[in-house]
Amino acid sequence: MRRAGRSVRAELWDRLSASDPGLLRLTAGLRTVTAIALALFVLALVRADVTHLVAAAITAMAATFAIREKQRSRQAVTLVLGLPVALASVSVAALLNAQVVAGDLFFVVLIFCAVYGRRFGDRGTALGLIGFQVYFMSLFVGASASALPGLYGAIVVAFVCSALARFVFVPQTSAGTLDRLRRAFRARLAQLIAAQIELLDAGPEDVDKVLEMVRVRTARLHETALMIQGRLEDGTSDAAVARLVQRRIAEAEIAAERLGLMLLTARSAERADTLTLHLPGAHLPSGGALPVRDEATAALRRDLEALRLLVLRPVAENRGTGVSLVRNRLLGYREEENLPQASAAVQDVFRGLGETARAVLGLRIALDGPQDESDDSPATARSREELDAEDAAIGGSGEDTGHKEEEPTGLRRPTTRAAVQVAVGSALAIAGGELLSSQRWYWAVLTCWIVFINTASTGEILVKGYRRLLGTVLGVVAGIGLAGLVGHHTWTAFALVLLFIFAMFYTAPLSYTLMSFFVTAMLGLLYTLLNTYSMSVLVLRVEETALGAACGVIAAALILPVDTDRRTNELLTTVLDRLGEVTRAAVDQLSGAPPADLLEKARDLDQALADLHASTQPLTHPITPMRARRDTARYVVALLETCAYHARSLAATAELLPLKPSIAADPRLSGVGSRIVHNIEAIRERVADPRATAEVETGPSIASLLEPGTLATPRYGHVTDRVLRHLQRLDEVVMGLARPLGVPVGQRKGQSGVKQVT
Repeated sequence: MRRAGRSVRAELWDRLSASDPGLLRLTAGLRTVTAIALALFVLALVRADVTHLVAAAITAMAATFAIREKQRSRQAVTLVLGLPVALASVSVAALLNAQVVAGDLFFVVLIFCAVYGRRFGDRGTALGLIGFQVYFMSLFVGASASALPGLYGAIVVAFVCSALARFVFVPQTSAGTLDRLRRAFRARLAQLIAAQIELLDAGPEDVDKVLEMVRVRTARLHETALMIQGRLEDGTSDAAVARLVQRRIAEAEIAAERLGLMLLTARSAERADTLTLHLPGAHLPSGGALPVRDEATAALRRDLEALRLLVLRPVAENRGTGVSLVRNRLLGYREEENLPQASAAVQDVFRGLGETARAVLGLRIALDGPQDESDDSPATARSREELDAEDAAIGGSGEDTGHKEEEPTGLRRPTTRAAVQVAVGSALAIAGGELLSSQRWYWAVLTCWIVFINTASTGEILVKGYRRLLGTVLGVVAGIGLAGLVGHHTWTAFALVLLFIFAMFYTAPLSYTLMSFFVTAMLGLLYTLLNTYSMSVLVLRVEETALGAACGVIAAALILPVDTDRRTNELLTTVLDRLGEVTRAAVDQLSGAPPADLLEKARDLDQALADLHASTQPLTHPITPMRARRDTARYVVALLETCAYHARSLAATAELLPLKPSIAADPRLSGVGSRIVHNIEAIRERVADPRATAEVETGPSIASLLEPGTLATPRYGHVTDRVLRHLQRLDEVVMGLARPLGVPVGQRKGQSGVKQVT
């Protein structure tokens, strides 16, 4: 019973970890709610009035969510600096309360400074947010000079409670967050393998739905890997440990994605296109016919399930159980003599199982330390020896590959441009808001401010404004019902406020519309507590929100505009730069060039691609009227994700050269890769400057180097065969990328890279 109870708890914990990697949303919501609850409790003990309770709640929320720095020492310094900023902000707001023009002018200046402060990093951003939110709080509660002493006390209590929540009650360390992210990675890896099992079992009528599940879980695994990479430096003891974990995470991700491709190939009876895993709506080429049901496929399903359990099973439970036998069997598939009698495609899946099991073993050792080796088979012992040799080599320091690009100055600097845009938009919102209401005009300013946060183009601001308005309308409907239910039951209302604040922070990364809904519902309760609730107030809230969103879009479109096409083209150019760098470095190293820090280059590529994916959301949003443009944007991003997968795989293989005698450098590969790199650079030139004359070049297919007419029979050995297949697919996908981007195709002059190899 106890073991069953532990299993249930472990399964629930794994599901929570997978749905909220690192528990970042959960801890953010709990920390904010704890800070507010503590502040309310302290002020209730001294019988503070409702105005001070509301002021403390808003300030505690601002002081908690504004600070985003990872190091606890830096968080503490920012929190200390935030207190005088908050006191100064409420003081000026109270003193200018009766002076409309001066107050409005100062508010616009404060908004400009708060946004401009982003150029100084996380601390500048946090102090700007605190200054703005406390000024907004002052307007919300109607602060006056006579009320300043009480507000000072409420603000100080709020900051102290925020510190207690952050450092005592809901602490969050870089190492702890990284550890939870690692667990989330394993949980999401297990979920991906479970989806792959369903793909193996699915009938023709269900295969598309299951394939979409595989696609989504592959993307989620990659998302978690990126989150881990972003926290390795602060969460590990030294650079060698960080590089080791980064390598093992990358290996596991690549192995799992490759296993999915092999399963697709086994199902479709022809080599599956990598693009299938990245393009929504893509179908299997044969319509998803089931593979032959025989002894080999039954063993394949059994071993996929065993691999999933191997990923999830805690190390402490591996000793004295059948887990070691399962691990030995899976790692045995790395040896040709252990492969079952089956078709070439199904045998390829078993090879993929062996490589994925090896990646899981390496991940275990990197994350959990040395393990019991008493039950190792010869194949497992060889895998451990390879991993130990790699660990020793990875411990060396890598070169600094940071991209130091010239930073724009003046109005071209993003923070300066955004500050000017927000200031102009806020001025318009103040003028229009006061025409709607001389008492609630600041709601329009708040919406204008919010739609500019974490946006960089007019399209992003338009989509965010739409989501804000939709969430506000739904929140008003909920607020009407809640106001009638709660009435003037103060502590019931505050309890619901805390619940909505938690929901706001928990859903913020998932849905901006949901977050806006919870914010508006919470504000309806606060209005009720302040005895200012009415239907007209909630309707005014919608009107002010619409006005603020419109002012933000107008300012973004007319003042130093950055249209979505320009923004996406800039990021697309960056992605192509990084893709070319990774491909060139990997091919050079496979050809015998000195080692480079390929892991860092691959990480830069992944981050650039993540930025591009975010910037294309306005183009791919369901409400966009330009369907053809939406489909093109999705197709281009899917092609780039496919290119990134093959480039990461080449980089991972290239890094094994100094470590595995079975992999030898081949100088002839440089000729194969030269056309690919040239084509990537040609596309990059055309995207950066449509007047450029660069063309992509065609030539003999790299597929001519592989044994014709088979799916998996190697011509040069499995590793070289794999490298050539990645180069082949990368070549094809880069050529495919030229078409939607309007890059002309020309015939390559002279001897081709393929001929040089053959």
